Amino acid sequence: MIRTYSGHSSAAASNALYRSNLAKGQTGLSVAFDLPTQTGYDSDHVLARGEVGKVGVPVAHLGNMRALFDGIPLEKMNTSMTINAPAAWLLALYIAVAEENGVARDQLAGTVQNDIIKEYLSRGTYIFPPAPSLRLISDVAAFTYREIPKWNPTNVCSYHLQEAGATPVQELAFALATGIAVLDEVRDSGQVPAEDFPRLVGRISFFVNAGMRFVTEMCKMRAFVSLWDEITAERYGVEDAKFRRFRYGVQVNSLGLTEQQPENNVYRVLLEMLAVVLSKDARARSVQLPAWNEALGLPRPWDQQWSLRLQQIVAYETDLLEYADIFNGSEVIEAKVDGLKQEARAELAKIDAMGGAVAAVESAYMKEALVTANASRLNAIARGDQTVVGVNDFVETEPSPLLTGGGNAILKVDDMAEIEQLKNLRAWREQRDDDAVKAALEELRAAATEGRNVMEPSITAAHAGVTTGEWAQCLRDVFGEYRAPTGVAANLAMKEADADVSAALQEAVAGAAERLGGEVRILVGKPGLDGHSNGAEQIAVKARDAGMQVIYEGIRLTPDQIVDGAVENDVHVIGLSILSGSHVALVTDVMGRMKEAGIGHIPLVVGGIIPPEDAEALLAAGVSRVYTPKDFQINDILCDIVALLDRRNVA
Repeated sequence: MIRTYSGHSSAAASNALYRSNLAKGQTGLSVAFDLPTQTGYDSDHVLARGEVGKVGVPVAHLGNMRALFDGIPLEKMNTSMTINAPAAWLLALYIAVAEENGVARDQLAGTVQNDIIKEYLSRGTYIFPPAPSLRLISDVAAFTYREIPKWNPTNVCSYHLQEAGATPVQELAFALATGIAVLDEVRDSGQVPAEDFPRLVGRISFFVNAGMRFVTEMCKMRAFVSLWDEITAERYGVEDAKFRRFRYGVQVNSLGLTEQQPENNVYRVLLEMLAVVLSKDARARSVQLPAWNEALGLPRPWDQQWSLRLQQIVAYETDLLEYADIFNGSEVIEAKVDGLKQEARAELAKIDAMGGAVAAVESAYMKEALVTANASRLNAIARGDQTVVGVNDFVETEPSPLLTGGGNAILKVDDMAEIEQLKNLRAWREQRDDDAVKAALEELRAAATEGRNVMEPSITAAHAGVTTGEWAQCLRDVFGEYRAPTGVAANLAMKEADADVSAALQEAVAGAAERLGGEVRILVGKPGLDGHSNGAEQIAVKARDAGMQVIYEGIRLTPDQIVDGAVENDVHVIGLSILSGSHVALVTDVMGRMKEAGIGHIPLVVGGIIPPEDAEALLAAGVSRVYTPKDFQINDILCDIVALLDRRNVA
């Protein structure tokens, strides 16, 4: 299966992109939804401001889903949807569109990612607490195995664990622990008869990552195959080998893509892909590749085509698919695989002793482990112990024609996309049958409260015209909302272990504290819906290890909450982290509210994937500093921030 992960601006624009990619030889769809959709908000919610259509397609109701798949034969398509907390809802919308077009449920094929554990740990698009979240996954699984037998009800996702800094052993153990939690929940729910359970086990799929350490990554995949076979046989008694198969898709590593010399990313993507396709016994079933310029912003259709052609060349021009597994019998490979399996079993046993994956999330064990591992990785790059070509070595370069040939090197989402989506949403609400909407929501609430499967009520709600925000709010009212541990507050072990705080930073912080008459106080904020918190966490950890007082409340804060926190804690500097492309709107909003609160004099710094022209606009508007992925030396960033305090005389 050859895919590209895509979607942006609007349902109509994304539909045109999908049709174009399919015409170029793509064999399946991988849908990227925007952050309001992923977090269960309508496009006009206060937290959605600036986020609509930025990192994916907005789908607020059935009309958006119709437009998204207009003219695409769903009965012939294999569709992967990267959706988690509202997975039941987006699947319901997809089914509703199919039913409108006369497509039977059992003709549909595809996947909903539907892995909430990794959302708590890395990606941040969770809504509900762990227990009801697992219940929703169980509802989807129990429904699809009966109604849509070719559908994968959950895609256990280790991809984002590696993006958050996971080691290969952590990626193996945390993902397998999640798979166990899901299967235990489905088994114990009583929704699937014991005789059918092996068939459901066979529909569980995984979505993994592949980084630059080629041999280790390939061995990791062989370890995944072996361990999943072991778990499904021993823990769940699955006898049929085909139901024990480790079925997985992959998007190769985006964490390692560089803003500096971004043309080098093409080679990185190729090498990472080979790690998951060369070993036949552990080969990915579907592959989607990032574009070379994703460290710069949203890729253009041509950039996605380049990634698509790379897959096609490997699949159709090489002899890769003509041979048995070329690594079988290698003592080196077998030893590496056995070592990874042994360490992963030990980590799984530790998690099991805690009470399983949910307990390891709630105690912050998993999150703290990822924050620590990511800090170690970044420190190794900063020291030069881990070479990244073009970043900390071999930095001399000629100007890239890919960046200097005129025009934008990335896709810019038109701000009109959000305005048009808000008009579309208002029109949808005005034309629907409000009584039908009310009745559908009452039935959904009753099913959730009584413990009944929510899928059929969700499909009814989709046909009735319920919106994404209304569906999610109904379940928020029943299940409540959740804020996951940040992994920062308890991470003080970094101070002794691998803090790597430079002498210059220590001196700068100590000097500023003396002049200020107390600790330097920094608020690290994540405004809007962007849940990728890795950068914010690393800044917070390093600042704390350097002696600053850090106020970090995690993700998904409104500008008002950030400014209120700054006032309440009397901070000396505010740092915002935004990777969703909504930086201009959100930063402008925060700055306006800072002035209203009388703290407009406090330095405001911003970090994220921010194009140069946007960085210039932010600086001209009064932002003190803008940092992007090329600024990888966290010690230097914090020294720069501390120096701002004297210049602005915030004492």
